[in-house]
Amino acid sequence: MDEKDRKRIEDIRLLPIPTPTGKRVYLKDVASLEVGTGPLEIERQNQVRKVSVLANVKGRDMGSTVEELKAKLALLEKNLPSGYFIEYAGQYEDMTSGFQDLFLAFLIAVTLVYMIMASQFEHLLHPLVIMFTVPMAFIGVIAALAAVGSPVNVIVFMGLIILAGVAVNNGIVMIDYINQKRKAGEDAYQAVVEGAVTRLRPILITSFTTVIGMVPMVFSKGEGAEMRQPIGLTIVGGLTAATLLTLFVIPIIYSYFNKIKPPPREEAR
Repeated sequence: MDEKDRKRIEDIRLLPIPTPTGKRVYLKDVASLEVGTGPLEIERQNQVRKVSVLANVKGRDMGSTVEELKAKLALLEKNLPSGYFIEYAGQYEDMTSGFQDLFLAFLIAVTLVYMIMASQFEHLLHPLVIMFTVPMAFIGVIAALAAVGSPVNVIVFMGLIILAGVAVNNGIVMIDYINQKRKAGEDAYQAVVEGAVTRLRPILITSFTTVIGMVPMVFSKGEGAEMRQPIGLTIVGGLTAATLLTLFVIPIIYSYFNKIKPPPREEAR
């Protein structure tokens, strides 16, 4: 429409519309016109109209913010007319998708670690025993995150992938030493006890040097700290718990799977 034809609503009402018969009718004869307000543009996604409400999250994590928002809008969402719905997108959608991708990456990392250990030990059971250090590391991660009030986010998952390859080192050192002693003809129970005691110092030194090296990341400030801190916190908490629990749990699990029992009291004397 030319600008001169839409200056007044009366001009729009008198807009001629051609018909299939060749005649023309005025717009006012087939439509009702009134002055009102409307959007400057109509957004669509997958051929569905949408209205975008944008907001920035500051001072808290996005996950808990969206969950609180969902709770407050739950009643409104139930009473929406047919065909209307609320969808949370943007960075939250990217974060959710990132969780799924990183979880798959974590499973692949754990599988590869197990396969590498199985090929080196030439045994399927012993690497499985060592893999118990991974869930033990999770205990430390949860405790560390809870202590500082940090949420589980994509950056934490990245730290878990790194932790999956680091946490097993202590178990490898201990199980390898026990196997060497057993191959040398030492009693199985005595080999387990000696492995737990003898490998104590190397395990503690190796683990805590790594932990100390990650401490600056935990307390880092400035640009990029929002990425460094969760990774450092994940590795420090997870590796600390895995180290302490490995010294007790791994010998017990190894003995259980290999059916190793302590000698009778009389024999021990």
